[in-house]
Amino acid sequence: MDFSKLIARVKGILLTPKTEWPVIAAEAETVAGLYKNYILILAAIPAVFGFIKGSVIGYTMFGVTVRTPFVSGIFGMLVAYGLTLVVVYLVAMIINALAPSFGGEKNQTQALKAAAYTYTASWIASVATVIPWIGWLVVLAGAAYGIYLLYLGLPHTMRCPQEKSVGYTIVTIIIGFVLSIVVGMVVGGITAAGTTAGAINYGNSSSNVTIDTDSTLGKFAAMGQQLEKQSKKIEAAKRSGDANAQAEAAGAMLGAMLGGGDQVEALPPDAIKQFLPEKLAGFKRESISVERSGAMGVQVSTGRATYRDANENRLQLEVTDMGGAKGIMALAGFANVESDKQTDYGYEKTYKQDGRLINERWDNNGNNGEFGIILGDRFSVKLSGNGEGLDMNILKSALSSLNLGGLEAMKNQGVKQG
Repeated sequence: MDFSKLIARVKGILLTPKTEWPVIAAEAETVAGLYKNYILILAAIPAVFGFIKGSVIGYTMFGVTVRTPFVSGIFGMLVAYGLTLVVVYLVAMIINALAPSFGGEKNQTQALKAAAYTYTASWIASVATVIPWIGWLVVLAGAAYGIYLLYLGLPHTMRCPQEKSVGYTIVTIIIGFVLSIVVGMVVGGITAAGTTAGAINYGNSSSNVTIDTDSTLGKFAAMGQQLEKQSKKIEAAKRSGDANAQAEAAGAMLGAMLGGGDQVEALPPDAIKQFLPEKLAGFKRESISVERSGAMGVQVSTGRATYRDANENRLQLEVTDMGGAKGIMALAGFANVESDKQTDYGYEKTYKQDGRLINERWDNNGNNGEFGIILGDRFSVKLSGNGEGLDMNILKSALSSLNLGGLEAMKNQGVKQG
């Protein structure tokens, strides 16, 4: 195994995909060779880091850390790894089967190239699983960038016309997304312890494929076109041989992709602070912290405050401006996830209400829970609480007392059109 060659390929497909895809398509390869020299290695990353997060680091709330039992975590990691290897091949089969419908040429090896190199971004981004709170944004960024990679790669690997690449990409992504949900359900069932809204209409042939430009999927298609400008800058930086210019161009690409084609400056700390009041539904604030940070063209501002009442019931409010990652929040709309889980000790459900994505969870045993909401595909507001005198109604009432409309109205602040 030539690791230097593998690293070079990862860098090439992530940083300069427009020039890397023609090289990939022209290479003489086999299914066995792709698995041995690339897929078997990179596909292990999400499984390993998922295990580290679940069984080594754990999930913490109010000082209590919950970890998946070590043996269950190991078993889940192995199952996740195995299923990932299968899913990649299944997606390749789908890509191959769809090729004639979109004016392409069937070739299973080329289809596997398209699937494997598309998943690269997601596999690498899964390292961020271990990062608290905003790590999932990086994981979603990897998934979104994979969409762009597939959009660029299909015309080269499957020889489909450029104008049909968008429809080809979206149909493939929908199927791959469903397969990923199945994998997550299987692994979740082992370690434990969708409806996909589309904007695609197609008839008997791909010539009838149309995309609603106002829909989430339509915005994804537009995102791929908007990133063309940034990819040209990366290519120019690579030709210059200037490492700093390459890093800057890569950061600009990531920032533009996360911002949905726009450059976004997250709200300053003072703007976030106003949504962390001194008193919240009878609870007095006892601590507060606000910060804005950024890297690779992406800025995030986060404010946290803890509250306590006379009966020692405790609330923790967290307001996050995902700023430069506002574009990636469209994935929540793309997934259109709704769930409702009831158990003997509590419940958890995710749903949309008035265009906002909402998640609520309550644990009767620990008498704790959380209520979270996404505003304007940019702001996350989450209120957690524990104490004998609390229930979900109190959390909802407390959160609704905030000026959520005022925060949502700031969704375009700091946005510079790409």
